[in-house]
Amino acid sequence: MDAQVPIGYSACPHDCPSTCALEVELLGNGRIGRIRGSKENTYTAGVICSKVSRYAERVHHPDRLLYPLRRKGPKGSREFERISWKDALDITAEAMLAAEHKYGPEAVWPYYYAGTMGLVMRDGINRLRHTKRYSDMFASICTTLAWTGFVAGTGKLAGPDPREMAKSDLVVIWGTNPVNTQVNVMTHAVRARKERGAKIVAIDIYRNGTMEQADLALCLRPGTDGALACAVMHVLFRDGYANWPYMERYTDCPRELEAHLRTRTPEWASAITGLSVEEIETFARLIGTTPRTYLRLGYGFSRQRNGAVNMHAAACIASVTGSWLHEGGGAFHNNGAIFHWDKTMIEGLDVRDPSVRVLDMSRIGPVLTGNPYDIGDGPPITALFIQNMNPVQVAPEQRLVKKGFMREDLFVCVHEQFMTPTAQMADIVLPATMFLEHDDLYQAGGQQSILFGPKLIEPPGECRSNHDVIVELAKRVGAKHPGFEMTPRELIDWTLRKSGWGTLEELEEKKWIDCQPDFETSHFLNGFGYPDGKFRFRPNWADVPVGRRHDWGLSHLPPALPDHWDVNEKADEKHPFKLATSPARSYLNSSFNEMPSSRAREGRPRAKMHPDDLAALGISDGARIRMGNKRGEILIHAEAFAGVQRGVVIVESIAPNADFEGEEGINTLTSAIQAAPYGGAAFHDNHVWIVPA
Repeated sequence: MDAQVPIGYSACPHDCPSTCALEVELLGNGRIGRIRGSKENTYTAGVICSKVSRYAERVHHPDRLLYPLRRKGPKGSREFERISWKDALDITAEAMLAAEHKYGPEAVWPYYYAGTMGLVMRDGINRLRHTKRYSDMFASICTTLAWTGFVAGTGKLAGPDPREMAKSDLVVIWGTNPVNTQVNVMTHAVRARKERGAKIVAIDIYRNGTMEQADLALCLRPGTDGALACAVMHVLFRDGYANWPYMERYTDCPRELEAHLRTRTPEWASAITGLSVEEIETFARLIGTTPRTYLRLGYGFSRQRNGAVNMHAAACIASVTGSWLHEGGGAFHNNGAIFHWDKTMIEGLDVRDPSVRVLDMSRIGPVLTGNPYDIGDGPPITALFIQNMNPVQVAPEQRLVKKGFMREDLFVCVHEQFMTPTAQMADIVLPATMFLEHDDLYQAGGQQSILFGPKLIEPPGECRSNHDVIVELAKRVGAKHPGFEMTPRELIDWTLRKSGWGTLEELEEKKWIDCQPDFETSHFLNGFGYPDGKFRFRPNWADVPVGRRHDWGLSHLPPALPDHWDVNEKADEKHPFKLATSPARSYLNSSFNEMPSSRAREGRPRAKMHPDDLAALGISDGARIRMGNKRGEILIHAEAFAGVQRGVVIVESIAPNADFEGEEGINTLTSAIQAAPYGGAAFHDNHVWIVPA
């Protein structure tokens, strides 16, 4: 970077566990130049993904929304006219009040997720929800299955310092492709290999960028990770690698687990996973002979109907070997519990009414089409206010989502940065700021930092922040709360103070706070998160102490002990293929797919299929195919790809709906079914048929 150009310090706001500390070139006149990762931050370590390094392309994109818009044609016509902010907010508030007057406040649904991970701009919408008693939202779409599965064992969403990967002798990257999704994992894993001669194992369902860099790459069938984990533990017990003194002190039922796993042999797991017995034995011996084994457990392998069980089974391995005892050892998924936030003022938690109806965000299609299972005895949703989320593209069962948005009695306001497929379906569209154009507070999930992201440039046009819009709507709909009277900086300062992290002034000076607990706490050597301090091989699935939990009547279903839980959507005679929608490198959900550089790199959507499967179907490489199931069908091009097991199809996602013929995006095929024990979207668990187009 040019030493003469002023540098601003910020944090990446996107839905990625890395939450990188950033240095931003400030060119003046509201423009930015290059962005790089901070070398001072010991997790970011100077490395960021290529998407964010090119962020100037996004901030200064000519297609950014700059002014409020009102729909002037029929729903879905994409015909809009520019209006004033006053009119846009008045119209939105009037629609919300009309819905409340006709049906009660539960007819209004504020809907959001992780378009920004900033605590003020992401979560402030809940302050409006709770003060008005609008329908509540269960945030199930991303983390529920993974967090539940991990916490089922540990009792707490925390673990060994992620920087300890660099001090490991074996780094197991399981169910995540950090080359695409969180490059800093690779930074520390590769450092361990260079400095310590450590081995890297990657476990995934296709040969992706991370698998290419691994010393041992295990490519299994989707949804079979629990079987692999059980077979590994079988070998650990069988061959004397199990750490009995550790288990007797720190776990609940090791003898019962050993007995249970006697039939979960490598041969048994081979038939389920598609891995060879030799691969399973090699992996198990590698873990058994390497005390400093660090299991870096991702989200991808949890996005199955059996996902929580898979996550729990994988985490159990560290407790069989006792690798928690060692620096560079243990299992890690997310550090969410170490921050102990008091978000009362941001979210209005002091006025939250637990009797208000809760709707599952992953089931927005069934909700908007009036499924009695979802809306219960409550009213239909007739006013929808959306921030930080693009459900018409990213939510499952896309045809049902679109049908819901087309309802004539549904009013939709979308606050967005670009004209997304969801914004195209709205009645009112409001232009939103980007992260460098407002103040916000961030916590890392895949590392240990609290970071401040200050306003560094002025927003273009008439863009307004999420906070500003929420405050203005609150005035118009009669919502009262002290948080509406505060600026973002005041909310940040209040939250830091109440949470025990000092003041905003102190954070601004330091740029970030390293919140990683001491070694004994991080490695659970003072006990795991349950009252008795023991890791649970046999969790009570009805009462996992995870913060994001809702009773959908599913908690009795998972098996008591780690296992292959055979509940996934099966390939059958009519649907002989399993489809997974794994993350692309240049997109992040539907973010970044408006950037020309990202689009050029990704190209058109492609279905990666084994060459023998294509040959059996009489389909050539690059040919158009039709892919479908009971939820719908899409047209896409096939790609011959030997790095996948037969019968498995990978579509790296999420490409814009408009990149597919008929604008039928990939989530046309994904299911909104709720996975046990507490719900969660099974994006990688879909059976499909495929024919030549």
